[in-house]
Amino acid sequence: MPYIAPLAEQRFVLDSIADLPGLAALPQYANAEPDMVTAILDEAAKLAQNEFAPLNRVGDTTPTVLADGVVTMPPGFAAAYAKYVEGGWAGLGVPEAHGGQGLPFVLATAVQEQLTSANMAFALCLMLSQGAIEALAAHGSAAQQQEYLSKLVTGEWTGTMNLTEPQAGSDVGALSTRAVPQGDGSYRLKGTKIYITWGEHDVAENIVHLVLARLPDAPPGTRGISLFIVPKFLADGTRNDVRCVGLEHKLGIHASPTCTMSFGDHDACVGWLVGAEGAGMRAMFTMMNNARVQVGLQGVAVAEAATQHALDYARTRVQSARFGHGGKPVRIIEHADVRRTLMTCRALTQACRALVYLNAAAVDRAHAGDAEGAGLADLLTPISKAFATDTGVEVASLALQVFGGMGFVEETGAAQFLRDARIAPIYEGTNGIQALDLVGRKLGMDGGEHWKTLLGDIRVTTQELAAHSELNRLAPWLEDAVAAAEATSHWLAGANDPDDKAAGATPYLRLMGLTIGGWLLARQAQTAHAMLVQGEGDSVFLKAKIATARFYAEHLLPQAAALSAPVMRGAGLLYAVSEEALAS
Repeated sequence: MPYIAPLAEQRFVLDSIADLPGLAALPQYANAEPDMVTAILDEAAKLAQNEFAPLNRVGDTTPTVLADGVVTMPPGFAAAYAKYVEGGWAGLGVPEAHGGQGLPFVLATAVQEQLTSANMAFALCLMLSQGAIEALAAHGSAAQQQEYLSKLVTGEWTGTMNLTEPQAGSDVGALSTRAVPQGDGSYRLKGTKIYITWGEHDVAENIVHLVLARLPDAPPGTRGISLFIVPKFLADGTRNDVRCVGLEHKLGIHASPTCTMSFGDHDACVGWLVGAEGAGMRAMFTMMNNARVQVGLQGVAVAEAATQHALDYARTRVQSARFGHGGKPVRIIEHADVRRTLMTCRALTQACRALVYLNAAAVDRAHAGDAEGAGLADLLTPISKAFATDTGVEVASLALQVFGGMGFVEETGAAQFLRDARIAPIYEGTNGIQALDLVGRKLGMDGGEHWKTLLGDIRVTTQELAAHSELNRLAPWLEDAVAAAEATSHWLAGANDPDDKAAGATPYLRLMGLTIGGWLLARQAQTAHAMLVQGEGDSVFLKAKIATARFYAEHLLPQAAALSAPVMRGAGLLYAVSEEALAS
């Protein structure tokens, strides 16, 4: 089934959860007028459906080719990327001062969702470039912004993030790539980076590599890391001494060239320092925080595409009579268990979309100088990245299950969604690391003010639901979830043993993700009910919104309360079996 952008759903969440009208009232986002938003979403849907989606299967089955340091993409990718550039999509969420359109990040996020649903491997190229834009806009010099940022904003050039080395994965401080100053403001870099997404390709005329490296006298650890611009081609058109020397053979995202990059094989790799010496991690985290929200979005996008694919199959596949009813075989969508599976896919996808859009809108408010928005963005980012990507894998697996044995056969396309989704919980900081960041850093920020404010807002919604004559059935489930979130948050904030905190981190993040998702769907149910009362909107869509919120509350949200026990159980049992016994 061809992908269809969920325009009504996206616009509803943008308005009711992200408060796009409120963002448009701010001076820097004044361009986000309703008609403009509609036109952007409509045109992006055409690009996603007509240009990106047809290449999804092509990219999965036709390998990229590396020869003499040059990667050739599958047929059609360069032409589709040219359409992306022609439409000015790369600069959508970039401030006008840097040549962009000055629209909110959350609107750019909705566009990126469409492109990622259509073709996740291809959309990774766009995501990395957006991160490079963010880093150079925040930390690049005026000259660097003029030479490099301007080309990234138009999309003429693409960007990459170069952190990982064979001996330095999650422990970035162990990296060994060197940068030697030359006396003319440039540096000579030497080292190897691995797992570099879209590190080499032929869809754009130049690639701007952002590379973490050490100066000769740098201290050990992350304090000694600096960030450098290393272009594929130098200003005079000559090829820089940076090469792709290998492509990874991966489970999924086959059309995304994952490269091993070699810098300075001939001692002639030219780079330029971004920001101050030793401030590389600060600059790179600007890029990584953007990427983590975008990777969370990948979970939403794949879940949406996989759900659409499974729903189409379930509506046409005839198999067996309904349980206990007898009679003729029916379409499998009429079976209760298949319907439960599809509703689970739908509810989880919509909950995570609301979470990621809320996160993106908080980033927009932070950029506008809103301290509360900044705090919310910091708190939500690890939850968005981890919960939404776990959901992407879960929904892709459930969607495959709808196909039965045909889902295990590559020709149906169901398996690709699961294979592609599986990388998202791993890169840009594994989900375990996101959970540790949540309990180790984010909970304690500003004395816990941000999680307390968030859970207080959920409490308010719970009270409103309890007093609502039509929606009060949502209240008890959300009440149980927020009570569990409050109890576990207080326990983690007061825990003294770091092992106990680490042991509870992953179930706590899922508990928070489930609770926030239930809250956001409940808020959408409130909006949908109010519109129905006023006779506004599409009644079928709005009634489905309310039913989805109820399904989530009654079928999925009870998991949150159950997770409170493993959060607060401590680390003892994790180490009760010795390493030797585990291996026996």
